[in-house]
This record gives sequence, C-alpha cells and structure tokens, in this order.
Amino acid sequence: MNLERLVAALGPAEVVNAASVEIRDLAYDTRAVTRGSLFFCVRGAHADGHAFARTVAAAGAAALVVDHPLDVDLPQIVVTDVRAAMPAAATVFFDSPTEKLAVVGVTGTNGKTTTAFLLHAIFTAAGRKAGLLTNITRLVGGASRATGLNTPEAIDLQRLFREMSDAGDEICVMEATSVAQTHGRLTGTRFAVVVFTNLTQDHLDFHGTMEQYFAAKRAIVAQAEVAVINVGDPFGRRLAEEFPAAVTFDDASTALDGIDLKLRGRFNAANATGAALAARALGIEDAAIRAGIESVSGVPGRFETIDEGQRFAVVVDYAHTPDSLENVLRTACELGEGRLIVVFGAGGDRDRSKRPVMGRVVSELADRAILTSDNPRSEEPAAIAADVADGSLGSFEIELDRRVAIETALREAAPGDVVVIAGRGAEPEQELASGKIPFDDRAVAREILRRRGVS
Repeated sequence: MNLERLVAALGPAEVVNAASVEIRDLAYDTRAVTRGSLFFCVRGAHADGHAFARTVAAAGAAALVVDHPLDVDLPQIVVTDVRAAMPAAATVFFDSPTEKLAVVGVTGTNGKTTTAFLLHAIFTAAGRKAGLLTNITRLVGGASRATGLNTPEAIDLQRLFREMSDAGDEICVMEATSVAQTHGRLTGTRFAVVVFTNLTQDHLDFHGTMEQYFAAKRAIVAQAEVAVINVGDPFGRRLAEEFPAAVTFDDASTALDGIDLKLRGRFNAANATGAALAARALGIEDAAIRAGIESVSGVPGRFETIDEGQRFAVVVDYAHTPDSLENVLRTACELGEGRLIVVFGAGGDRDRSKRPVMGRVVSELADRAILTSDNPRSEEPAAIAADVADGSLGSFEIELDRRVAIETALREAAPGDVVVIAGRGAEPEQELASGKIPFDDRAVAREILRRRGVS
C-alpha cells in the first residue's frame, strides 16, 4: 500500500521527509519490523518507541509514525497520539476485514473465556467456520496460534481478522476487554454481536473507579449491532436501560425456551444463556446451539477438575476477583460432603483494593485456606499476602511457595473433601519479579497426586 493512502487514513497530519514509498507491513514492536514496514513509535509504560527509530530504520522500516519529528532520514507521519493512530491505519491496511467477518465480542469481568468457548462450539456444531481469540486459545482457520494479550493490539487484531477471513473463517469469537477499549485497540472493529456477562470489582488499578470501568464496557456494547446483556447484573440493568433494543437475559435462569442448560453452577448457566442468545442473533438454529453447548466438557482452567483416582475432588479455576471466587467456591461445595480447602492468592501490580475482599470471601466460605503467591510480578509476595489477609475474618496459613501450598492442601485432603486451587487457571507460567517460570497449577496438582497415589 502506498504511504499516501495511509496518511489520508490518519486524517490531517504533518509529513516530514515526504516521499512516495510502498508500505508492506505495519509494526509497533522493533522485533516485528521487516523491510517496508511502517513503524509506529508508541510511548509505552517501560519504553518509548521514538528511541528506536534508528534501529528500525536499519532493519528496513520504510516510514515512521511519530508524535514529533525525529532526526532520521525516513518519511515521518506526525500525529498527536501514535497509539491512537494504529487502529485507523490497521483497518485500512488490512482492508476492513470485519466488514465481512462477523465478530462476536464477549465482555465483562467474569465469564468471558467460557462464553467464548461455548460460542465457538455452537458455531462449529452449526457448520460455521469460526476463529477464536481468548487469553488461553487462539484459532485462525482452525489452526492454533500463540496466545498473548486477551485483546491484541490494534495492528495484531486487524491482521488476525484478515488472516481469519483469508483462511475461510466466517465468524470470529473474541474476548473484548475494557483495557483494550480504553487503549483504542477495538476502534475500527465492527461487532455483529457483543455479549455483556457482568461487571464486578477488578482492574481498578487501571480504570480508577467502577464508573470508569463501566464506561469502558459501555463503549464496547455501543459498538455492537446487537447487544446481548445479562440483566441479572446491576450494571447490566443500566446497560439495558441505555440500549433498549438489546437482547436481555437473567443470570438466575437455568433454561432457555426449552434448551436445558445442564452445566455446573448458576454462573455457567448464565454463560451458556448469553452464548445461546448471541448465536440466535446470528441465525443459528436451536438444535446446533444445544449440540454445541453439550459438546463442551470443560474449558481449560475454568472449573477444571483434576482426577488422578483420588477420593476427593480437586478443581483448578482462574477465579481472581471477589465475585468469581465466591461463585466458584459456592459451586465447589456441591462436589463433596467434606471440607472445602482453598489455595489462593492475588496478583501483583494489579488492583490492590480487591485483595482484602478476596480474603474475606475465602474466610467466609472455606473450611481451610492456604494463602500463597499468585503472579507477584514486581511486588513482594509477602506484602501481597498481607493485603489479602487483612480482609480475613480469622487467620490464614501463609505459604508463599505455591508448589508447597498446593502439596499441603492435597496432602491434608480426606475422602469427600473438595480442594480448589484458584487464581491462575490454565496459565503455563508464573510471573515473578525475576521473570517468568514454568508453573501450571493443573500439572503441579497432577504430579503431586500421582506421586501420592490414590487415597
């Protein structure tokens, strides 16, 4: 694509060192630059892309998008906000892929991944080729891709849409996050349907207040041609008032016009209801909806049971908010007659205000709780644990070595007990201040159970 066409897509902009050059790709990461790339000098949390202008020029970049002219002998499009310029350029460069590809977005605090998996299964059962973008799985034309951000950066997202369409996908099911919306990654994406699951405390380190968090979710719903809203949630009721044409459902329902939603827990029934209504909005027959839902035996890391022949239940779940923890723990109680033993923690460099609330929820529902390290990132694990423990109505055992904490819970479990390992789900790595290390709660639990033997 000629640079002039991209300049036009970005609106009024100053062009320094103007020249007629051919743009072969878009990039914002120096590692992705190839000959002919238009490089976006994004100001990030830890690095400023402007500082790498000479590096990308040497790597073959054909032009730059900057917020001020640089002393580099390349054409430069000068804009007010480089990050905000990415979606407009990406949409044009990849030829507006969502004009043909029907995108179904799932947004909310909890339930996004499960709802997305259910939708993908429904479309598959209906014979419709569908791509999938979640934080644990990406599918393009039926082929797996490496995962990354829940909702990719605008350039990556529009490229994935184009690749899906070129590979024969008719639909893309994706998680649409509030952070992505705030950063403008979803600008230019046409949503055929958006499902709103719920809104509970999370991401306040980023949004500041629940109202700002809600505003970001509202903006995603506003992009939808059809909105499917859970009015069993207070914020969902507000959305339904603002969008009276929306399709609504109540998360207390366990059936949908004859489609029996035989899934464990009220929260999963709500996810299935939202998925079913979104599929109906795209013309999918009830028989395929039923078949799709019934084909999903589970979602990786979402209330995933670990069975190595032991006589107590073990569940691994991604629950990392007060609301999701409560839902999972109440549902887990249905699995056994004995004690509820919980291994949990809270993530570092994230919303600190939810930590004591999580502690209170676990102390109210668990018979035995072991507070451990989650993904501490740059924070001290002991400090995070102290924040969580502040909300406890009693006292927690604190074991910051997550493997030891899991081993302790499994060693102490007796027949009829239920052990819940919460917070990280299917994540294959643990994020420490020193970097990422391999650590999958499911694999660790299986290893310990096998070593222990059936009991």
